[in-house]
Amino acid sequence: MPITTLDDFYREAAEFSKKDLSELIPTGITKEIGHFNVFDVAEALKMIKERPHMTYNRRAYYKINLVDGKNRAEYADKTIDIEQHALIFATPKVPYNWVPQGPVQGGYFCLFTADFLAQSKSGVVLDELPIFKPGGFPCFHISGEEKADIETIFRKMLKELSSNYAFKYDLLRNYLMELIHFGQKLQPATDLYNAHNASARVSSLFAELLERQFPIESPLQSLKLRTAKDYADQLSIHVNYLNRVLKEQTGQTTKGHISNRLVQEAKILLRQTDWNVSEIAYSLGFEEVAHFSNFFKKQTAASPLAFRS
Repeated sequence: MPITTLDDFYREAAEFSKKDLSELIPTGITKEIGHFNVFDVAEALKMIKERPHMTYNRRAYYKINLVDGKNRAEYADKTIDIEQHALIFATPKVPYNWVPQGPVQGGYFCLFTADFLAQSKSGVVLDELPIFKPGGFPCFHISGEEKADIETIFRKMLKELSSNYAFKYDLLRNYLMELIHFGQKLQPATDLYNAHNASARVSSLFAELLERQFPIESPLQSLKLRTAKDYADQLSIHVNYLNRVLKEQTGQTTKGHISNRLVQEAKILLRQTDWNVSEIAYSLGFEEVAHFSNFFKKQTAASPLAFRS
């Protein structure tokens, strides 16, 4: 599956817009740790008007998108239709396909790397924020009033990005965190768990360790951690304790979390690669293709080949 890097994004934008790369990349950004940029959607569409829509792939950067128009976001096993306004948060870990559904498109989006919001500069650990936790699809339908509030933040970003203020990137980080907090306030309260107790910390570490096994980028790659005991050993805790903590914190067992993530990755590989089922089974840690087929069918009620067709 292709991975779109920031270099890819700017190279394609320069090609379609007939502009030099220097015109697209913010002045002075190379002097900073990390990367940040913000775009008006209407202007960005002019640059890439020859492409019908964004391709389904993983992106090597984070993105926050204010949607103004009819669109559809497609994930491996989930489709979200947007009729008018939405705020969407995308991470490098979740591939998606973006398909405009109408001729009139507006809004804003910003791109940034994890280094731009490094803990030493922002005080947060990006992947520990609820809005970016693994397995989620943070797409929020918003009202016209909420859209106006978010537009104000994006306009301040655009204005600041072109300024000569010596500390403008510190200010941009504040605007970026304002967007993130806006999104987190749109989430159900149950998603904003307290990460300051031991059980929640173990749950968070497990989720990070599980997600670190992915993406699968080659049929020669194979998962190193496959069982609940593998994860418990890695975390230096007893497997029964891990199971109890996850059940209390999430309502699911360790095996349930692992199975769900394996199915999610299997769906991505079946739909978005030309690997055969045997190669996919191996990459996901199944020694026998029959075991993988039985597992997949039990989880989805369809065989791998039926799901792919």
